[in-house]
Amino acid sequence: MTLMAAHKILIAVAILFFFTYAIWELLNVDAGGPWALVRSGISVLVSVGFGVYFRSLGRS
Repeated sequence: MTLMAAHKILIAVAILFFFTYAIWELLNVDAGGPWALVRSGISVLVSVGFGVYFRSLGRS
């Protein structure tokens, strides 16, 4: 396994983690209050950012 392949796997896992965390926060808004929405939104933004980065890895 090359270093680039390992990097892509780690980035894909990070995307999955942040997206799953965002869904989990949305499902627990009643317990977490308004800050749960903030954490969920930030997690979605991080997930999208990692997705853009992941797509750019193949082009370089």
